[in-house]
Amino acid sequence: MKFNKMSQLFLVSTVGLLVAVFLAGCQLVTIDYVFVGSSSGSGGGSAGQIQTFAVDSESGALRQGEPTVSSGGVGPLTMAVTSNYYHLYVANATSKTVVHFSISTNGTLTAADTITLASAPVGLAVNQANTYLYVVSGTTTATLSEYPLSTMGVIGGLAAQQTLTVPGYGGDEMVPVAVNVLANNNNVYAATYDLSAYNPGGTPTSSANPGWVFGYSVGTGGALTATAGSPYKAGVRPSGITSDPVNRFVYVTDFASNELIGYSIQTGGPLAFMVNGPFKTGNEPSSVAIDPRGIYIYVSNALDSSVTGYTIALPTGTPSAVVNSNGSQVYATDTQPVAIAIDPALGRFVYTTNYLGNSVSGFRMDTNTGVVTPTQATPYPSGSEPTALVIVPHGNHSLQSVTP
Repeated sequence: MKFNKMSQLFLVSTVGLLVAVFLAGCQLVTIDYVFVGSSSGSGGGSAGQIQTFAVDSESGALRQGEPTVSSGGVGPLTMAVTSNYYHLYVANATSKTVVHFSISTNGTLTAADTITLASAPVGLAVNQANTYLYVVSGTTTATLSEYPLSTMGVIGGLAAQQTLTVPGYGGDEMVPVAVNVLANNNNVYAATYDLSAYNPGGTPTSSANPGWVFGYSVGTGGALTATAGSPYKAGVRPSGITSDPVNRFVYVTDFASNELIGYSIQTGGPLAFMVNGPFKTGNEPSSVAIDPRGIYIYVSNALDSSVTGYTIALPTGTPSAVVNSNGSQVYATDTQPVAIAIDPALGRFVYTTNYLGNSVSGFRMDTNTGVVTPTQATPYPSGSEPTALVIVPHGNHSLQSVTP
């Protein structure tokens, strides 16, 4: 059967219309931007890079967003973002710098200002009021530094600084790993380990407990005062730290013991161990995140290349039930996840950066059960050796949160 010319034109027009309607119905709507810090881009080079992904609001799938930019130094290790999502801070460990970027509404990053530290920055946190940036730095001497932030996110001069040493072991080599500030802005906690006491493959030179969390209250003008009983024992080798959105609990991953350590926050900020902890994780837990509602905890396990999830028992803070099994391929990441984050817009997508996989893995969370399933086409290629991960909401979306 042959079509005449008019019939062919009609068919082509009809098919074109149907395709246009289909594509319009399947249009991707961005709900978040995921920023990933890598040691270099996929094409190599020594400078660190920040890659931007756009998150599809329906599936959680990632696609390339705005062009990749330089991290402003070498060895980006961690990142932090202000609570209004206007400003991003990147710690370049090799360059010993912290670089401030402004974030536009379409996810474009613009470098603004830079500070240089005496030692390598390894952990960053911004308080909820967006008035202070906290930095832990050092390779053998651990330091917590506090910098004021202007209303434009500019980093000011040093406001306060604390050297993190264990009483009675002042000569030990201390390694900082992460820092966290409570949502009420009142307390800041720094996780460290004692390299003199934790020496895999060698002989320890100190009898101190290896892992520690240092706690400080934040006073007028940003004054830092050690909380009662600080520092607090934290297993063997802490690797990540987080707190819940209502200032009740702090959680630390122990890389060496394959455990999640939980603390209850006492009045004024002192920490007390959860009596039924610590809690089992996968092998070599590297990072930890809590969903915006404070209901679920997710841990990235570097050696297992997996994510483990828990339901939080709200009265006690206990991670009471494993909501996914790190033994199942359904919950596997790409190779060696080292950072984990949850989207702040809807609180239903979980992402990890995979250091050896040179990728980002994505999961969709069932907000009723906490169970996660892989997003479409995961994992997503990134720059080389990605270590840092933050997520900012895009557009006029309500954020999932808990009011303290």
